[in-house]
Amino acid sequence: MRPLAALLGAVLALAGCTQSPDDNADRPETSREFPRAYRPVSALGAYEVSTEDQRDDRGEAQVVMDLAQIGAGTTVADIGAGEGYYTVRLAERVGAKGRVLAVDIDPGAIQRLGQRIERERLDNVSIKTGAPDDPRLPESSFDRIFLVHMYHEVGEPYAFLWRLRPALRPGGQVIVVDIDRPTDQHGIPPALLFCEFQAMGFRLVEFVRKPELKGYYAQFEAIGDRPEPAAIKPCNTAQGKTGAQ
Repeated sequence: MRPLAALLGAVLALAGCTQSPDDNADRPETSREFPRAYRPVSALGAYEVSTEDQRDDRGEAQVVMDLAQIGAGTTVADIGAGEGYYTVRLAERVGAKGRVLAVDIDPGAIQRLGQRIERERLDNVSIKTGAPDDPRLPESSFDRIFLVHMYHEVGEPYAFLWRLRPALRPGGQVIVVDIDRPTDQHGIPPALLFCEFQAMGFRLVEFVRKPELKGYYAQFEAIGDRPEPAAIKPCNTAQGKTGAQ
């Protein structure tokens, strides 16, 4: 594990890029007031981490839920829930007094997850369809928000995080599990992740690399006021190139 201070120091090399005027026609209208993210994006659903049995064999969900301090009564949003690997395990952990909201933008995944929840009789789970730049979460509702192996697929991270942030309860935190590799190869370098979250007014609370995850775990909390969209400074790529070229 690299020292947290060293990783945070790398963030400074990524921040402060001034966005150049460009044509926003290729961006969702709902994102155009936010800066463009100067990084490639992985194709949706083109990469599977591994099977659920393989992930359980190495104890992935157990490790993540323990690190995130998920317990009875916790309220969790599972963004990019997919087939429900984390959703069903979170539902068991939080119990009858907790709640899990599973969110995805893929109608097929939503349908299959709904069938699974009904089949397994998970009464403490709800499902919602999100948007690429908006998870559509109710405000002040969650103790933890999970972004597991999906953040690198978010093409408009500043709009996405800006709209996600109000959903946290006081003391609530965002959990990211991902892999340290380029964003077009289904991962995101930690320094770039830290920079994008910092630009949205989040503070890194914990960062660890774990073999059970085949990647890393990062935990963030919101501090201060949410920045105005026009005041957000986009981050450079992990290679240190500015987007305004």
